[in-house]
Amino acid sequence: MSRQRSMEKILAAEYVTIGELVRLTGSRYSTLKFYTEEGMLPFEQEEKKLTRRYKREKSLERIEYIMKLRLEGKSISEIKEILGVPADNTH
Repeated sequence: MSRQRSMEKILAAEYVTIGELVRLTGSRYSTLKFYTEEGMLPFEQEEKKLTRRYKREKSLERIEYIMKLRLEGKSISEIKEILGVPADNTH
């Protein structure tokens, strides 16, 4: 079992895990996983079995923007179109 990084270290890190994004945004893990799988939340992954790494600042901005669009009543497909995510983009 891995130890969680302190919030101070997370806030200073260039890359974070999905679990750390959950802590930073208060979003549900399942929501961020869905956004990732739908291609709405970009990540880097060196090999298939390695942890997905998210650029902290860009990911926080993207999540905030998606939440804003959801509050405006936009559907997932509308948001994907706004974000420029190809219709068949799933990881």
